[in-house]
Amino acid sequence: MRDFDQITAFLGEWGPYQKLIFILLSLSSIPNGYVGMTMVFLADIPPHHCRLPFLNSSYGGLGYNLSIPTEEVKGEIILSRCRRYTEQGDSDAVFRNDTEGCLDGWVFSKERYVSTIVTEWDLVCDHEWKTPFSVTVFFFGVLAGSLLSGMISDRYGRKFVFFATMAVQTVFSLIQAASNSWEMFCVLYFIVGLGQIANYCAAFILGCELLSKSYRITFATLGISMAYAVGYACLPLFAYFIRDWRMLLVALSVPGLLYIPLWWYIPESPRWLLSQGRVEEAEAIIRAAARKNGITPPDFIFKRDDTAELMEKEDVDSQKKCTWLDLLRTTNIRNITILNIIIWSIVSLTYYGLSLNTPNMDGDPYLNCLLASGTEFVGYMMMWLAGRYISRRLTLSTSVLFCGIMLLLIKLVPAELGALSVTLAMFGKISITGAFVFIYLYGIELLPTVVRNMGLGVTTMASRIGSCFSPYIAYMGTYNKALPYIIMGCISIICAILSLLLPETKDEELPEYISQVKPLQWC
Repeated sequence: MRDFDQITAFLGEWGPYQKLIFILLSLSSIPNGYVGMTMVFLADIPPHHCRLPFLNSSYGGLGYNLSIPTEEVKGEIILSRCRRYTEQGDSDAVFRNDTEGCLDGWVFSKERYVSTIVTEWDLVCDHEWKTPFSVTVFFFGVLAGSLLSGMISDRYGRKFVFFATMAVQTVFSLIQAASNSWEMFCVLYFIVGLGQIANYCAAFILGCELLSKSYRITFATLGISMAYAVGYACLPLFAYFIRDWRMLLVALSVPGLLYIPLWWYIPESPRWLLSQGRVEEAEAIIRAAARKNGITPPDFIFKRDDTAELMEKEDVDSQKKCTWLDLLRTTNIRNITILNIIIWSIVSLTYYGLSLNTPNMDGDPYLNCLLASGTEFVGYMMMWLAGRYISRRLTLSTSVLFCGIMLLLIKLVPAELGALSVTLAMFGKISITGAFVFIYLYGIELLPTVVRNMGLGVTTMASRIGSCFSPYIAYMGTYNKALPYIIMGCISIICAILSLLLPETKDEELPEYISQVKPLQWC
């Protein structure tokens, strides 16, 4: 059977059809860039102290100094955030030296925020665990979405999942803004996480299957990933002008409605249709693409021999019979799956671990968030250049190895050179950011069409397991500042070595069936 790229070569590689698909699928990733990061502002903790029943003044008002003990936080003496002096029973304004918890709630500073979920439901002191747990719930949703979306997409189509999950992400984000309890907020955040990662994966798969191999790396790094970074950069801009968490969530959700017209412009993947034996539908999409490019297609795009062999292959590797167990069916795909799970977990753990372990920067949080999004652009640009001229194995291995070396060097930096430590950590973050997006492209090229989205879902799920552990890696930094960097540096070097075992896929045709998966490279 002729290769799919050979059959559709008459379309050209970069006509109006390909440009439209590239732009639309890239733009669809902008909401994904800020949905997963909204908690940076939604759950920020403003300065606060205990509320006193006989005082109605705002945060830090007169009268609190005598009623609330002080504590030192980051070298600054402030009013205690969780304790107050015990009030004597015979006077409303006389206190003992004993302290008690904030029995009447808290007073929060409104200097920066009108409200956050922390001020809404008093997620401080004994309830402060609820704030990071909210993010964990989101990642649990991402875990579920990574697995379920792959199975559904491989069975019912890329386009269906792409638009269904976009609707889930938009609608449930809007409902989340109306949450009347922390529990309701978390349940809805789980569903939003499910839709967010499923939508991103579906768009990634569609782009790689609709575009030619020479433009996959460009789509993966300068297309969908740069759009993701644009969404990330939009977050601090929205948050700067909208200081109420409910209105901010609404403002970030509404743009999702603008993508409804894309249904009439983004087609189903012809590769997936062919794997289902739906040859006529695949041919109709290709003919429409030819008209868009101003090209006259041949009378018979898929010849009888091609179709007959396709149907014969389908009896063996039928998409309709494939489950996640098929990712372990043969030695080659089993090795690829296991290696991908390990590599994706390490890269994700390191990426989020570095983000969480970076000390809170002094200065304006909106500007800091904008600068952090800038590192994403640098990492993606580096991967685009490397992906065009360097082999896939060497690109992935080198980027992760560089990250590991930068992190291990932090242990050798004297304590008084804190700026140098931060610089090394940021270089490591730029490198691991590039690897984080590059593994999506590499994973697409390693897996066959019949289980590609399912395989991507499993490996993405593995990466989210790694991200769930990242807060604990960062937590170790409270006891030993160098320990998180040592752990992440060591596992990054291990990941770099393992990535050299993966087969090379640069400028290769995408495998269609499980039997076409390449073996590992042991030398």
